[in-house]
Amino acid sequence: MKVSELKYERVSLESIKDDFEGNLSIIKKARSIDEVLKAREEILDIIKEFYTAQSLAYMRYTLNTVDEFYLKEIEYYDEVGPKFNNYLQQYAVALIESPFRAELEKELSPILFKSYEVMSKSMSPEIIDEMVEENRLTTEYSKLMSGMTFDFRGEEMPLSILRKYMKDDDRQTRKEAYEVLGKGLEKHSEELDSLFDKLVKVRDKMAKKMGYKNYIELAYYRLGRISFDQKMVENFRNNVLQDIVPVVSRLKLENAKRMGIADFKLYDNDVYLPGGDPKPILDKDGIFKAAQMMYHDMSEETGRFFDMMLRNEAFDVESRKNKWGGGYCTYFPKYKQPFILANFNGTSADIDVVTHEAGHAFADFMTKDNRFSLELSVGGMETAETHSMSMEFFAEKYIDKFFGEDAVKYKYMHAFDALSFIPYGTIVDYFQHIIYENPDMTPAERNETWNRLEAEFRPYLSSEGIPYLSKGTRWQYQMHIYESPFYYIDYCLAQVVAFEFLLESLKDYDEAFRKYVRFVSKGGEALFTDLIKEAGLVSPFEDGALEDVATRIEGLLNELRAQI
Repeated sequence: MKVSELKYERVSLESIKDDFEGNLSIIKKARSIDEVLKAREEILDIIKEFYTAQSLAYMRYTLNTVDEFYLKEIEYYDEVGPKFNNYLQQYAVALIESPFRAELEKELSPILFKSYEVMSKSMSPEIIDEMVEENRLTTEYSKLMSGMTFDFRGEEMPLSILRKYMKDDDRQTRKEAYEVLGKGLEKHSEELDSLFDKLVKVRDKMAKKMGYKNYIELAYYRLGRISFDQKMVENFRNNVLQDIVPVVSRLKLENAKRMGIADFKLYDNDVYLPGGDPKPILDKDGIFKAAQMMYHDMSEETGRFFDMMLRNEAFDVESRKNKWGGGYCTYFPKYKQPFILANFNGTSADIDVVTHEAGHAFADFMTKDNRFSLELSVGGMETAETHSMSMEFFAEKYIDKFFGEDAVKYKYMHAFDALSFIPYGTIVDYFQHIIYENPDMTPAERNETWNRLEAEFRPYLSSEGIPYLSKGTRWQYQMHIYESPFYYIDYCLAQVVAFEFLLESLKDYDEAFRKYVRFVSKGGEALFTDLIKEAGLVSPFEDGALEDVATRIEGLLNELRAQI
């Protein structure tokens, strides 16, 4: 069925309240494991209906953020979502406190119970009001950013289109685009600061109501993290500073010299080749046709997957006013259907849509019939991002279909950009740790913190002279900081593992892809660290793992550069 034809109907809390509470009561009073398992299945049916309706409403809202009907639906789920999460928390507690727990773990999964334990710590009825307020504020930020336009050379455009000029091969054009961005954001500076301040305060209040020192611990529970903790992230961050930052800094300055740039600025950071980054040689239809050929050649599974996505029109990729400005893959569990939203702008980012986002969708496709897919999904965020980032690299075997003679240039740019991302992603995560440890920071102190971290993790780069952004406000258009706190480090962890899959594919593509498909197919039914080990890769948390990856990728970049 086409995504546009999927029926949306609001799932009200009132309509599921009695069934949910009745089955919770059965679990708590059960006299046998069979009674628990039967009630669990009933609850899973309710969860499936709610998640599907919520996801459909969100998707249709992002297609047009001024659609009054779906705006009201989003506002509804913003309000009742926390109350539904409270039901989920009660469900998790009922299972982990069941006298049949040992039998249930054997019948179901120890990992499922790890997930329940984390869920039980992520929510309390005491914080429902704060969660409703948090949802309202994040929706307000989303509306602000998606409705924001920028006057570039006499043309009003959303940020998704302006980004094209921010990567232009002409340095003056890039500079002007960043100046326009800074001036445009500055017009909304009070709103941006106020929204973030309110979000920090309400999240801090939640954590303290639940007895946590600050929001960080609660955030890790809310993200469902069962494979790593805050200490492991701190070690990873230190390894990035020690092993990745020096390599990226050296490569960036060498590259700037080749491009004739003596004073490396923020607006130079996303351009990797003299003459500009390679651009796709295909239009939208051509990109999808080439992607279909690629996925059919990769494997039977990927071919079936992409045919399904095209048949069900499960993409919306054209940029337009009032469309949400980012990109994502979502999933409608009732229909076992993934969906991808993006904003094509004629840059190489368009190809990332049919590799990165399709990697997410492929994971949904491969795990749709897994026994615990509704509760464990495709895994934690770090696992999900490994699926997508690795697919980007596996697609490089076919990249000439999209870039023609510039295929090697793309491979060089792609690996260089991916390696350069790790320090930036670490800044985003570190920034949030500092902010939530110090929730009473002023806007100026937050901006100073951002600039300090930039100097530490990206010492080659300066935002000096760029209106507003030079103050340290680059973080304000990184939507995850407002909407999905502490998610960003998952990208960094995944990028390291994706690099390992890339290096393996260069030795034996078919064997590496076979391991990748197995990695994807297990979804959340194995821990991230165990999946890495099973694939014969090195965990990004291990000492020396980043040094080895950085060294080998630097060597690969030098090889590719010699071919350009």
